[in-house]
Amino acid sequence: MPVPAPSSSTEQTPRAAAVDTPAAARRRTFAIISHPDAGKTTLTEKILLHAGAVSEAGSVRARRQARSTVSDWMEIERRRGISISSTVLRFESDGWLFNLVDAPGHADFSEDTYRTLWAVDAALMVVDGTRGLEQQTLKLFEVCRRRHLPIVTFINKCDRPGIEPLALLDEIEQRIGLPPIPVTWPVGTDGQLDAIVDLSTEAVAEVDATAHGATIGEQRLTPVAAWQPAPGREKAWQDALEEIELVRHGTPSPSPADVHAGRLTPVFFGSALTNQGINSLLDGLTRYMPSPQPLTSADGREQPLDGPFSAQVFKVQANLDPRHRDRVAFLRVHSGSFARGMSVYNSRTGRRVSLAHAHEMFGQERETISEAGPGDVVGVVNASGVLLGDTLAEDPATRFPPIPAFLPEHFAYLRNLDGKRYKRFHAGLQQLDEEGVIRLLEPVAVDGERVVGVVGPLQLEVTAERMATEFDCPVRVDMAPYELARWISDDTVPSLPTRRGVLTVRDGAGRHLVLFSNRFAMERLQQDQPDLQLLTEPPAS
Repeated sequence: MPVPAPSSSTEQTPRAAAVDTPAAARRRTFAIISHPDAGKTTLTEKILLHAGAVSEAGSVRARRQARSTVSDWMEIERRRGISISSTVLRFESDGWLFNLVDAPGHADFSEDTYRTLWAVDAALMVVDGTRGLEQQTLKLFEVCRRRHLPIVTFINKCDRPGIEPLALLDEIEQRIGLPPIPVTWPVGTDGQLDAIVDLSTEAVAEVDATAHGATIGEQRLTPVAAWQPAPGREKAWQDALEEIELVRHGTPSPSPADVHAGRLTPVFFGSALTNQGINSLLDGLTRYMPSPQPLTSADGREQPLDGPFSAQVFKVQANLDPRHRDRVAFLRVHSGSFARGMSVYNSRTGRRVSLAHAHEMFGQERETISEAGPGDVVGVVNASGVLLGDTLAEDPATRFPPIPAFLPEHFAYLRNLDGKRYKRFHAGLQQLDEEGVIRLLEPVAVDGERVVGVVGPLQLEVTAERMATEFDCPVRVDMAPYELARWISDDTVPSLPTRRGVLTVRDGAGRHLVLFSNRFAMERLQQDQPDLQLLTEPPAS
C-alpha cells in the first residue's frame, strides 16, 4: 500500500494521556486490519459472536446451511471471499460499546483502509501464524505507527502447523521495531491446538469444537497448576510451560499506558475458526485499547470531548439499501453529543446540514439512532452535499485536517455500453467518485474523455461490476495510456504545455494533477520547466 509522505496533514501528534468523560469511557473504536487471507473477516465474526452481537457466526465463503458474514455484505465480496469496502459494526457487550470497522486487507483498496485508520482510536492487527508478517501487514503497521495508533496483535490460525510462537515474537520485534508482549500463549503448535493459557489470569481455556465454529462450544477455565493435558499431549504442555517461563523472564507485563503510547503491542494467540482465544482477546480490547481522546482541529485548537458537537466524514457508501438507492455518509463523532434531527455546519461549504435520518450501523443492517457520543460512528442517509473528509460541527469554524488522498496508479476509460442509460452512467460514476472508489479526472486544456484513476487494478473490476449491478449500466473498461500522476498547484496549470504523453486533469475536489504516459515524459517536463513542482500529496488549500 502506498503511504503518503509525512506532512502536517498526515502526521498527527502522539496521543495525550487518557481524558475520559462518562460518555466516552465505555467506548472502544477500532479497526481490524490484516494481510489478505489472514482470517480478518472470520475473526470479526467471532468477536461479534463472543460479544453476543450475533447468535451464529457466518462463513467468509458461505456454503449451503452456512450464514454469510455480516461485515462482507456485498455480493462481490461474498463471491470473491475478500473485503473490498470497510464495514462499520456498532454493538454493545458487558457494558462496553464497540465501534468496530472491518477494513479491506487487499492492497488495491488501501485508500479505503487508510480512511478507516483516520477515524479510529486503535487497530487490531491480525497476523497469520502460518506465514508470519507479510508485506501488506508491514505496510499497515507503518501506517498505524505514523497515525500514532495503539496496536493490539492477534496471531491467528494457531490450530494449523506454523511458525513457532517465540519465532513470531522475534520477527515482530525485528521487522517493525515494536516490542511484542504476549498476554496469552498457545498449547500445541504442531497443528493441534489443545488450549490457550491466559498469562494475566493464570488460567487455561479450552473450547469444545462446534460445526464450522459457527456457535460457541462449551468453554472451561482451569488454573494452570491444576490443568492436565489429554493423553499423548504431555510434551505439548511441557513445551508450552517452558516457553511461558522464557517469556516471563524476558518481557514485562504489558501496561495499558505503554500500549497507548505506542511503546509495545500486546499479543494474543488463538484460532478464529475454532473460537479459541477469542474471549481473552475481547477482554484485551477493553483493557488495552484507549477510549476516545480529544482531537486537534486544523487550526490547532483542541476539541474537548464534552464540548460542542463535531464529527468528520470518513466514508461514503451508495446503495447500502439497493431498494432505495440511498447514500450513507459515515461520521466519526469527535466531541459533544449527537442528537437525531440536529442541524450542523459543513465547514467546507459553510452550509447547514440536517442530521434527521441517522442510523447506527451493523454491516448492511441499520437502526435509527437518537443519540451518540465521542467515538461513535453514525450513518447519515442522503445528507445533501456531504463528501469524504468533511467536518460537520455546531461551530462553523471547526475544521479537522483533511483525510490524505493517494495518487492514482492505474488509469482507464469507462465506456457506456447502453446509450439509453446516459444519465444513469454519469450518475453512477459520480457516486463512485464521491465514495472514493475511483477518481474521475476531467481534462483541463483539451476536449476529451474523463479518465478514471484508481490505486489498484482490482478497483476497476469492482467499478465495472457495481456499475452493472447497482446502477444497471454495463460498461467496458479500456486502459488509458498513462502510467503515473503527480499533483500540481492551481497557479501552475496555465504554464503547462500541451504535449504528447502529458495530460493535465482536475479531480472531483477541484485539485489538479498531471498524468504522464511514462517516467521519461515526466522527467522531460521537469527538465523543460525546472521550477515546476510535481507533488506526491495534494497541495495545501
